[in-house]
Amino acid sequence: MTHDHPIRKKMARWEVPGGVRFITFSCYKRLPLLSNARIADLFADVMRETLSLNAVDLVAWVIMPEHVHLLVITSSHAPLDKPLSLMKQRVAQRVIGAWRSDVENTAAAAVLSRVRDDRGNHRFWQRGGGFDRSVRDRTEFLKTIRYIHRNPVERELVDDPAEWRWSSVRWWMGQRVGEVPCDVPEDLKEWKGFA
Repeated sequence: MTHDHPIRKKMARWEVPGGVRFITFSCYKRLPLLSNARIADLFADVMRETLSLNAVDLVAWVIMPEHVHLLVITSSHAPLDKPLSLMKQRVAQRVIGAWRSDVENTAAAAVLSRVRDDRGNHRFWQRGGGFDRSVRDRTEFLKTIRYIHRNPVERELVDDPAEWRWSSVRWWMGQRVGEVPCDVPEDLKEWKGFA
């Protein structure tokens, strides 16, 4: 008789319906694959569409050169694994497909060689679900929003959070045109601690 060892089992995402989740996932080998503006724009579009179609409220987000942070509220009836996997798959397929179709371009060929895993497959994202935790109270919720929006400043990519193009900070500031819509809680519409 064989027994599964608990450490060897795949860790499942434990979700509370309607719970607030802070998600981080990274590019393969933490390469700065999202530093390309067209790829970052593609991710933002796919993120918006995928999360809205899957009843996931997007509270705050930032796309960094080699990783993404999302603060979301899950639906009461749908797990988060499916929309996150779908979002990542759609981006990876389109970007890697574009690189493959442009193999005569030395830059595309160089990137393809860097994102080849030990099995010979091209990967855009690190394996696994990334970092994921439940946000348990209002203090942690507000701290997480601030962390997300200040990430580009802390990394010295910009001086002001609003200067970073791939973030929800401008939506939180009240700018709606051209921004990815976020689900800002009603009681935080006037909150200015996000930057």
